[in-house]
Amino acid sequence: MERVETRELEYFVAVAEELHFGRASDRLGIAQPPLSRAISRLERRLGVQLFERTSRRVALTDAGTTFLTQSRKALRAVDTAVLSAQRTGRPHRLVIATRPGVGPGLLANTLRAYRRQPGAAEVQVIFTQDPLQEVHTGTADVALICGRNDLTDLTTTEIAEEQTVALLPTDHPLAARPFITTHDITTDPTYRPACAPTDTLDQLVEEVSLGHRIVTVGATATTRTGPLITAVPVIDAPTTHLVLAWHPETPPTTRTSFTRTTQSTAAPHPNLLPQPAATA
Repeated sequence: MERVETRELEYFVAVAEELHFGRASDRLGIAQPPLSRAISRLERRLGVQLFERTSRRVALTDAGTTFLTQSRKALRAVDTAVLSAQRTGRPHRLVIATRPGVGPGLLANTLRAYRRQPGAAEVQVIFTQDPLQEVHTGTADVALICGRNDLTDLTTTEIAEEQTVALLPTDHPLAARPFITTHDITTDPTYRPACAPTDTLDQLVEEVSLGHRIVTVGATATTRTGPLITAVPVIDAPTTHLVLAWHPETPPTTRTSFTRTTQSTAAPHPNLLPQPAATA
């Protein structure tokens, strides 16, 4: 039997997911007639009908449903093979993705310590709002993130925990207290959580210094504040976790060394609670 090409699988999956040849052709960037011919040709080669077509609807047959599951697996396998080759081909280069403001000071100190090591890889840092996507697509080898969410298919090592603090204007009524509670924060009319994907630390600091907002962040953020802002511990707030995440196919040589350097750098940091060193 002839082998099915990757492009044919991509065509089939697009039609199967859209259940509409017009939308699938738009998604693939090709005209509809060639797409229809490609699907018909694929069905003839397989010897089974993949779609039931009428003038009103397109639906998968039982054979089509089974073929969709296996086609997705095959395309993922191709993607994994490409990522493995790319990562193996750059064993002496490490690309780190992170959001601006995550663990301020920790990354800079880690890079300084890592680059002093004999045989250290060339390091590139990508600042992005979605560092995990950069790892999933193979653009980055490792992501430094805040939190543990959305880590499907990735391997992780927890680097440290940050105490939660509230950033307040120095003239705010709560700024003189040695500590505050989440109730103190959430009942304040200027409180807004720092959860929007587009929120950057610099933006938050600017809004707080102008008196437009108070916010809770990890304690390392205090390295980026200034004389117009006071950081007060929030005693009943959960700690924030700093995590390194990477694709399982990432070659371990340089990544392991960088992970250990990050852990050792976090250990003496005054605003971090280091985690036990883990084998990366």
